[in-house]
Amino acid sequence: MAQALNFLLNNSCGLQDKLQSWLLEYNMISCDENMNRCCETIEFTAKIQGELFSILNSIAAEGKHTDGVSAIKTRLLPCLGNCFSTLRSPVASIDATSSLSQELAEKDRKILELASCNKWLESQLCATQRQLDLVKAELNDAHRDLDKAKSKTVTTMLASEDELLKLKEDLRFAHSQIDLYKNKQVPYHDYDRQASMLRNEVSYLNKNRLMRNSTINALSSPRRSSSPLRFEVVPRAQLTSSSSSRLLRVVSRFNDLYAAERKEAESQLQNYISNSDTVQRIIFIAVVESFKTAKLAYRLLKLRTRKSLAAIHPGQENLEDTILEYIVKNQDLHDVQSSADDVVSAMKLNPSIACISKVNFDIIRPLIIETCKLAFTMQTLDSPLDLAFASDGEHFIGDKYRRSRDSDVSVQRVSYHIWPALMQGSTVRTKGEAVTKQEPLWSGSIDRNCGVSNMRSRSLSPTQNRSLMFQDRRSLSPGALSASCL
Repeated sequence: MAQALNFLLNNSCGLQDKLQSWLLEYNMISCDENMNRCCETIEFTAKIQGELFSILNSIAAEGKHTDGVSAIKTRLLPCLGNCFSTLRSPVASIDATSSLSQELAEKDRKILELASCNKWLESQLCATQRQLDLVKAELNDAHRDLDKAKSKTVTTMLASEDELLKLKEDLRFAHSQIDLYKNKQVPYHDYDRQASMLRNEVSYLNKNRLMRNSTINALSSPRRSSSPLRFEVVPRAQLTSSSSSRLLRVVSRFNDLYAAERKEAESQLQNYISNSDTVQRIIFIAVVESFKTAKLAYRLLKLRTRKSLAAIHPGQENLEDTILEYIVKNQDLHDVQSSADDVVSAMKLNPSIACISKVNFDIIRPLIIETCKLAFTMQTLDSPLDLAFASDGEHFIGDKYRRSRDSDVSVQRVSYHIWPALMQGSTVRTKGEAVTKQEPLWSGSIDRNCGVSNMRSRSLSPTQNRSLMFQDRRSLSPGALSASCL
C-alpha cells in the first residue's frame, strides 16, 4: 500500500508539472499539439484512477465486510452516479439512434439529390460554356470580318476621295478650258458677224453700183425705151408708223428697268455701301452716263453709215431715211460691251462718286448694258427719246418727277435724283423720281461720304472727250447739249 501511495504521490507531482507546462505553452503551440497534451493528461489521470481503484480494492479487502460501505454509499456511488447521470435509458438511446439514422438517411438522400442536381448543373454549365466558346469564336470571326471590312472601306473611301478630288480638279480644269475657249470664240464669232455684215454691205454696194450703171447707160442711150432704175427706199410714213409702235415698247422697257434691273443693282451695291442715298446716286449717274455713251455710239454709227451710203445713193432727198432704216435693221452693230466699259470709266472719273474707291462699278454692269441698249434704240425713233436735264438743288417740278417716300413735301428743292425723267422733245413720257429733304445739297462744297471737296472737275471723261470731238464735226441738238452738261 505504501508503495502504491508513493507512486501516486510522485505521479501527482508529474501531473501538476505537465499541467503547468501545458498552461504556459497553450497559446504558443498548435491545436493538434494541445489535443495531444489533453489526451496525454487524460491517459495519465486514467492510470492514476486505475491505481486509486486498485488501492480502494485493497483497502476493502483488508477491512471487514461492513467496513467502508458507508463511504462507498455516501461518496463513491453519488460521484459515479453524477458521472453517469447524463447517460439515457436504453429506449431513449434506441429512439435517439433511430432518429439519428433517419436524419442521416434524410441528409444522405438530400446529399444524393444535391449531387445529382450538381451533376445536372455541371452538365448545363459545360453546355453553356461550350455555347459561350462558340459564340466567342463567332464574335472573334465577326470582329475579324469587321476589321477587314473597315480596312477595305477605309481604303475604298481614300481611293474614292482621291478619285473625287481628281475628278473635281479635272472638272475645274475643264471649266477653265471652256471659259478660255469661250473667250477665244467670242472674237471669232464677232469676226464672222462683221465679215458677214461686210459681205452683205459689199453685195449691197455692188447691186447699187450695177443699178447706177444701168441708170447711166439708160440715160445715155436715147434709143432704149425702158425707164431708168431707181433706188428703193422705205417711205417715211412707214418708218413713222413702225416708230410709234417701237416707242411704246421702249417706254415700257424703260419702266421695267426701273422696276427690275434698278432694284437688282441696288441690292448688289448695298453689299458694299450701307448708305442707301449713295447707292441711289450711283445708279442715277450710271443711267445718265449710259444714255450719253449710247447717243454718242449712235452718232458715230450714223456717220459711218452716211459715209458708206452717200457714194452709192442716187439722191440726197431720201438718204436720211435709208440710213435710219439700215441702223434699225442692224442694231447689233452697236458694241454694247465697249459702251459699258466707257460708262464704267466715266463713273470712275465722275467727281461725285470717284471717291468711293472700295466699290467696283462693274457689279452693276447688267443695268448699264441694258440701259445702253435701250438708249441706242431710243435714238432710232422718228423723234428720239432723251433724259430730262437734272441737277441737284434744282426746283422740284411735279410734271417731271415724283417724290420718294422719304421726301419732305414742304421742301421744294431737289436733294438728289433717284431715276431720270424720259422726254420726247418737250413731252414727258415717263416721270422720274427725286428726293426733297431739308439738308445740305449733295453737290455742295463738302461731300458727306468722301469728306473732300465735291466741286466739278475740269477734266472730262473719255465719253465727254469723244462728245467734244464729235461736236467739232457736227453741231449737237439742244437736248444733247443739255444731257452732256449733266
